Amino acid sequence: MVKYCLMLSCFLVASFCLKAQSMVWQQLNTVAYQGKQDDICFVDENTGWYVNGYGRIFNTTDGGTTWNKQLEMKATFFRCIAFIDKNIGFAGTVGTDYFPNVMDTIPLYGTTDGGKTWQPVAYNGPYVKGLCALDVVKESYINHGVLDYKIHIYGVGRVGSPANMMVSHDAGKTWTTKSMNNDCKMLFDIKMFNKNEGIACAATDEDITKSNALLLKTTDGGATWKKVYQSTRPYETTWKVHFPSAKVGYATIQSYNPDTTISQQRIVKTTDGGNTWQEMNLVNDAKAREFGIGFIDEQHGYVGTIVSGFETLDGGITWQKTNLGRACNKIRIYRNAAGKLYGYAIGVNVFKL
Repeated sequence: MVKYCLMLSCFLVASFCLKAQSMVWQQLNTVAYQGKQDDICFVDENTGWYVNGYGRIFNTTDGGTTWNKQLEMKATFFRCIAFIDKNIGFAGTVGTDYFPNVMDTIPLYGTTDGGKTWQPVAYNGPYVKGLCALDVVKESYINHGVLDYKIHIYGVGRVGSPANMMVSHDAGKTWTTKSMNNDCKMLFDIKMFNKNEGIACAATDEDITKSNALLLKTTDGGATWKKVYQSTRPYETTWKVHFPSAKVGYATIQSYNPDTTISQQRIVKTTDGGNTWQEMNLVNDAKAREFGIGFIDEQHGYVGTIVSGFETLDGGITWQKTNLGRACNKIRIYRNAAGKLYGYAIGVNVFKL
């Protein structure tokens, strides 16, 4: 019996390792871009979009094998993108006074025809200078005896300040905005678990030399926010956040410290749904400034940095290099209705899991 249990244990470990090793990232054939591209999203295994700082939006209908340029606006820096379905989507811009040659003051564009045409999105509330992230929440309900969904969309920004959020509770038909400058000075990412609860990646100061990395949590749909993590070091921000389960989540910390002798890169992890966070070491390399993060499950995940990607199989305790290209900024992990896993990542290049 003991011998059988040992054999079974070895078999399960070997099977897990083989499964983990079989999941690799493949670089896709996309138009060359010199810097970091910021966001990519898919509504199924085949249909997706990505955006970049050249004001371009690309679409694929074959899982990334080929891409079609749907839009190019030379004075626009597209920073984030989200689609509800194959037709309705939104693309956020970073705004002016941060990157050179960017003159577009409209923070959000929308499409109802799958990206063939885009129009500025109207909103009520304070002016939003730019957005860095969009998140979609589908809330199920019974509609005249039929299962239906209410669609909530949340946007936050921006890098370089000011801090604002945009919210729609009717699938993007109407939008309201609010300032978050009393809670933070920069906003980079948002993950909403439902229409009320979520986490935002932020920074304490618009002056990076004074800034600490900051995570905020809301339980009332963004009306109020509570600080749940703040680093003790200057030159830091948080950047991207991902929750592979309801309780376990991870976020990247960016360091801009010019002192290259201070080279430890860190992530933070929560095991209680974002109420408390623990710092964990990623790699001791001053050049490996962090960007995107995405996890397949609570243990197996990836971080993109300016120099390379990193992979963990043990919940962030240890990391090894993996090929995600340079400056991988957004990692999207999906499962279809049958449970099949697939994913996409974007930085200088685009990769498929």
